[in-house]
Amino acid sequence: MAKGYVVGNLTVLDVEGYKPYAAAATAAQKQYGGTALVRGGRCEIVEGEARMRQVVIEFESYEAAKTYFFSPEYQAARKLRFGISIGDLVVVEGA
Repeated sequence: MAKGYVVGNLTVLDVEGYKPYAAAATAAQKQYGGTALVRGGRCEIVEGEARMRQVVIEFESYEAAKTYFFSPEYQAARKLRFGISIGDLVVVEGA
C-alpha cells in the first residue's frame, strides 16, 4: 500500500510563539502514527520559490495522513499557528 504524507512549506514569523503549535502538532502526529521525516533543519532554495521551513510527515496510508490532518487534535494545534506563520500544507500519496 502506498504511504501518505503531510508536506508543509512554511515561514515562521514568531519562533517563540510557534513552539506551542510544534508541541501540540507533534503530539497529534504521534497519536495518529506519523513519523517526521523532515522538520525544519538546514534548507537552501535551489530553484523556484519556497519558504525556509520544510516539513514532511509520513503515515501508513493517504487515508491515515488525512485522518491526522482533519483530526480534532491537529485542528486545535493548527489554530495555534495562525498569525505566527504563513504556509502551504498538502496531503499527498507516495511510494
